[in-house]
Amino acid sequence: MLRSVFTIPISYQTVLNYAAAAAFYCHSFNLSHKGSIGEISAGDEAYIKVLGKHHYVFFFISSQNLKITAYHLADTRDTLPAIIAMKEAIRTADPNQTLILVTDGNPSYPAGIHFLNTERTENPSLQHRKVIGLQNLDSESQEFRPYKQLIERLNRTFKHHLKPSHGFNTINGALALITLFVTHYNFLRYHMSLNYQTPITLPELEGIATIQGKWAKILSLAA
Repeated sequence: MLRSVFTIPISYQTVLNYAAAAAFYCHSFNLSHKGSIGEISAGDEAYIKVLGKHHYVFFFISSQNLKITAYHLADTRDTLPAIIAMKEAIRTADPNQTLILVTDGNPSYPAGIHFLNTERTENPSLQHRKVIGLQNLDSESQEFRPYKQLIERLNRTFKHHLKPSHGFNTINGALALITLFVTHYNFLRYHMSLNYQTPITLPELEGIATIQGKWAKILSLAA
């Protein structure tokens, strides 16, 4: 667009450099502007490729306003990355808030929740609910499947934005896209289920009509 519309010559590498620089600031912005979370959050992993190898993006989404509350990139689905993602997902919860995390059957999640509960001696214990398979073959899956569907829709949206990349050549490139995706999803993307509002409303963006202007404002706030 810069080349075709504004006759500004720009290389693909320059765009990648811009994205990496923006993501550096947006990561802190995402975490500091996350706000409170709902009682129930859902988590799952999305698959991406870095240097031709499978990697996993751990996402958590809150039932409160459908905001992404945690994202973490790892090369395994083991307990440690699950703990990192879950710890961030619950970081802004009220100390006395009852928290339920909904996931699939990946054993890393219950193991991670057991570890986190050892750190929450004065707080209510984290509760875990599993949704297994594509059919509701047990009462727990039936009750909590709507929350699991939230994270599955998020993963589909993420993969839609991922398609043009066809994988990544560096970890930093993957992290930059993931970070900017979360910024866009939480602060800029309107959701029909939220009456065409964003998951997190920023008063500073009110009155800015263009997406370019909103991105510029977010970057100025984040820097």
